[in-house]
Parts: sequence; structure tokens; C-alpha cells
Amino acid sequence: MPRGSRRRTPGLRREEVALLAGVGVTWYTWLEQGRQINASTQVLDAVARTLRLDRAEREHLYRLAEATPLRTEGADMAVPDTIREIVQSLEPLPASLISGRLDILLTNDAYEELFWEWHSLPCIHKNTLWCTVTEPSAREKFPEYESRVRYLVARLRSVYSRHLGEQDWEEDIRRLSSLSREFADLWARHEVAEPEPRVVTFLHPQAGALSLAVSELEVPDMPEARIVVYTPRDDDCRARLPLTRRTTVPAEQTAQAARTQQAAQTHQTAPASVSSAL
Repeated sequence: MPRGSRRRTPGLRREEVALLAGVGVTWYTWLEQGRQINASTQVLDAVARTLRLDRAEREHLYRLAEATPLRTEGADMAVPDTIREIVQSLEPLPASLISGRLDILLTNDAYEELFWEWHSLPCIHKNTLWCTVTEPSAREKFPEYESRVRYLVARLRSVYSRHLGEQDWEEDIRRLSSLSREFADLWARHEVAEPEPRVVTFLHPQAGALSLAVSELEVPDMPEARIVVYTPRDDDCRARLPLTRRTTVPAEQTAQAARTQQAAQTHQTAPASVSSAL
């Protein structure tokens, strides 16, 4: 940005913020005023970066633009201590507790650290579906993105049939439909799906491609809630999983995981003649 004249107060002018964020001045003015606007998460993130907003300030920005859901089920649903203990005891396997609306009610440390870096936006939704369709990097991190989103929407549609007319559900679907054309199109298909064993591939910045089997366990004390557990599909994935941990892990596990990853990279970059000879 070219240097301008001296000003009496510090900070950027409204026009300068709009220029740096790549948005129109009128649009940005309406955002400040809390008017109803159409804003993608990518545009909001550009504004947040320009203003150097912290987590609380970003959340306020998203609320001004109606980019966050009205969540009552996840916030108000009490999780029994016994269920908390079960989820935590599944370490070192990543595990979470989700509601019928796919709200993330509880996670263990392994889950938090596995998915710690995949958000380029602050994770203010705490919902599996919302985080997937509104996160710009989701397609890069989940190779099976298309089938994953289609399945999640069908899961939501199946449970929704038991909550027709409930205000929080209807508002949630309305807001997500207005934010994501992809969700709106999938929702219009009226496809339904029940929980089923499946495989998810997640590209972790340190551990590489992790192939994880996803299992869901019913929770009798909490109707519609399920414990979701991520289990490595093979020894290679199991050996690299410790690389996702930010906390201290046994040195031998870290060393073994690093050796496994290095061997895999060496194999992938080996000359074609060597591969054919094997």
C-alpha cells in the first residue's frame, strides 16, 4: 500500500482495510454495521488477517456476517462423567463424542492433536459437518472429500427426520444452506444414511497420509450420541501416528515413526527401474 499523509489516529482507514482484504468498501461497511450480507469464509478470513484479529475477535466477525451456527444442543447437552472417562481412556487412539446433529461434544487429547493444524480458520463451529464444508483447506486434507461430505449430509438428514420443526435444527440448516451451495445441493437430494464403519484418509503435515478406520459406538445414556474412534488401518499408519502428538511421547515411538516415514518417502522417490526390478 502506498504511503499516505500523516494521520491523527493510528490504524487503517475503512477503505484501506477493504483494499487489503480484497473486498468492496460498501460490503465492508455493511459488515461493520451488522447488515445481512453474503460472505464466504475465505473473504472473512482475509478480513481477519488484514485486521490481525485474535480468536475472540474472529468469532465476533463471523457472527456479524452470520457465519456461525446457533448451537443449543451441543452447548446444553451434559456429558456424564462415565462417558468422559471412556473417551479419555481410548488413548492413544483419537476419539470424540458427537451428537445426532454432528456437534463435537467431547474429544480426547489424541483427537485434538491429530486435527490440531488442519484448520486455516478458527474452529468455532465445533461440528464435524460445518468444519468440513466451511474450511477452505478441507479438500486438500481429506482426499475422499466428496464422498465424506455426501455421507455427513445424509447422516444429518436421517436424524433430522426426528427433529422436524425444531427451531435450532431449522435455523442450523438454513444458515448452513446460505453459506454453502455445496451443502444446499446435497441437502436437496434427500439422501439418508445410518452410521457405518468407514475409512478416512487424512493428510497430516508431520505424519503424512494417515489411513484410519472409523468406528462408532452407541451411548445408551445419551440418545443419538455416539463415540467415534479412529484406528490405524495398518502397521505403517500405527507407527506414524505418534508424529501427530504435540506432547511428549516415548522416544522409541517417535524414532520408529520417523524411520517409517523416511522409508516410505524413500520408496516413493525410488527410480522406476528399481521398482520394476523388485
